[in-house]
Amino acid sequence: MTEQIHRWLDAVYLACIWISGMAILLMSLIIPWGIFARYVLGAGSSWPEPLAVLLMVIFTFFGAAATYRAGGHIAVEMLTNMLPTQARYLCEKLVDLLMIAICLFVMIWGGKLSMEMMRQGLAELPWLAVGVTYLPLPIGSFLTLLFVLENTFFGSQKDRAVVTYDHESSQPLNEAL
Repeated sequence: MTEQIHRWLDAVYLACIWISGMAILLMSLIIPWGIFARYVLGAGSSWPEPLAVLLMVIFTFFGAAATYRAGGHIAVEMLTNMLPTQARYLCEKLVDLLMIAICLFVMIWGGKLSMEMMRQGLAELPWLAVGVTYLPLPIGSFLTLLFVLENTFFGSQKDRAVVTYDHESSQPLNEAL
């Protein structure tokens, strides 16, 4: 059962990395177009800036989830490393509880904000509801919560290789971090 959980969370982790990577790639294409349209064509487009902001929010929240699982988040360990083992363990569990609380807070209130704003359109992109632009908050927080719970119950995954599987044979294809 534990292996299945890790396999499923490996897939979620890789999806977070791909979504974040695609968001930053698209953003790096959209911003130059906005600059080109304004300064070369002399007619600024209204859509590049709000779309780039949306992509940055997607990059931030999905990237934060992946970074948490990879152990790349900001962690000031100077003080906790000087503590005895039992006190260090208690600090780690306190951090886990605080992370769970923060994830739940952002999931709940970000979800409410997103649902409230679904009736409002974005001026620059009338086809896009403002609530959609807030969806990365609860979704990214939910994904982070999954990784926090994994860390809480199974320990840190930062040193474990992520294994991708062939869907037909369920055999490992490769191992990568």
